[in-house]
Amino acid sequence: MQVSKKMLALAGVAVVSLAAAPAFAHHSFAMFDNQKNVTLEGTVKEFQWTNPHSWIQLVVKDPSGKEVEYSIEGGSPNGLSRSGWKRTSLKPGDKATAVIHQLKDGTNGGSLVSVSVNGVQIGGARS
Repeated sequence: MQVSKKMLALAGVAVVSLAAAPAFAHHSFAMFDNQKNVTLEGTVKEFQWTNPHSWIQLVVKDPSGKEVEYSIEGGSPNGLSRSGWKRTSLKPGDKATAVIHQLKDGTNGGSLVSVSVNGVQIGGARS
């Protein structure tokens, strides 16, 4: 039985499409409340410039005055650098104001919308 070049090409496209699906699946933002922005003021504990997403560990005082740590997911280093970020944009001890889309389950974390240090925004904000 002879397989045509067209059939081989279609099979190749199908294989590539199936292999790419997991890469797109991990980029879901369904866990975040994208309808509401939450503003946090605190101190940077750590900034992780890592793939596939960067992370900011921000220590914030809750309404009772207790310190709580938020894990905030940012963009990829490549995407952030294209909007003006550097590996050194946030340093431990920086006083920062972050706007996030908080996790829907109410735990201390979210997706980064924007962040500023000393009133100066780092990079561009996403909607």
